[in-house]
Amino acid sequence: MPRKPSKSPASNGPKTPAPKPARVAAKRPTAAPVDLSQERIVRALETIAAHLSAQKPAAVAESFERADAFVWHPDGRMSAVPRVSRVELFLLKGVDRMRDILMENTERFANGLPANNALLWGARGMGKSSLVKAAHASLNADRKAADRLKLIEIHREDIESLPSLMERLRASSFRFIVFCDDLSFDGNDASYKSLKAVLEGGIEGRPENVILYATSNRRHLLAREMIENERSTAINPGEAVEEKVSLSDRFGLWLGFHRCSQDEYLAMVRGYCSHFGIEIADEELEREALEWSTTRGSRSGRVAWQFVQELAGRLGVKLTAN
Repeated sequence: MPRKPSKSPASNGPKTPAPKPARVAAKRPTAAPVDLSQERIVRALETIAAHLSAQKPAAVAESFERADAFVWHPDGRMSAVPRVSRVELFLLKGVDRMRDILMENTERFANGLPANNALLWGARGMGKSSLVKAAHASLNADRKAADRLKLIEIHREDIESLPSLMERLRASSFRFIVFCDDLSFDGNDASYKSLKAVLEGGIEGRPENVILYATSNRRHLLAREMIENERSTAINPGEAVEEKVSLSDRFGLWLGFHRCSQDEYLAMVRGYCSHFGIEIADEELEREALEWSTTRGSRSGRVAWQFVQELAGRLGVKLTAN
């Protein structure tokens, strides 16, 4: 009988496991090398920033030499005004007493003597803002460059930034009139509290080289309904009203402007015509000026100026001083 083939010796022995595939070792993330050049740049920028902060007061002081008038912006910019829109002081008629008081107060301030903040209030168009600008220009006429007053206008809506402006001006060697035209507060506007703190009562107080002039149609700067609302809702009505009205009290000088008479109105018109060389018969000038004021429903310096502009344009005369 045929014999079965025998198994090979290798098949009789124990089986050896197949070798496992070698595992690839995962690479661990290594820390990025420190970029020393970036650190040096950061340190250099910090040094430059510190140097610029230290030099800031000097830069502010130098900037005021560019002009005599500026407009303040709440972001810290100060825009120079090369030519102020104004009229000559002698052309302002019917405000002689207010003119003399404001000029005396401003001159004392310019000479380093005590002076009061001023509130010019009253009838519209009677030369309140014109008087402030004319007084500033008149006092600077004969002064040296280092002694000239600077006029800084701050807009009503930017009044909350007034403390920042005071901080800027405090570091300067110049003297400043901070001027706010048509100042008033309505509704729930609480920005008047910033003005109160600057005028009097704040821990720093008003800088010695700054005086504030404001114009308003209201004597107390606040709408009547605003005061009445405070009176009706407060537990102690008297205290609520006192807190509102006290804003005007912080202006040491109140100058009231009232509606002008017909003679004062005609004097304004004649003064403008003489100054700008507008030639017209006096009877005709008076008749047209009165008719113009009647159509406008009021007599004021503004109405007189608007009539002169109309008359000069019709006669082909340019409004440049002789």
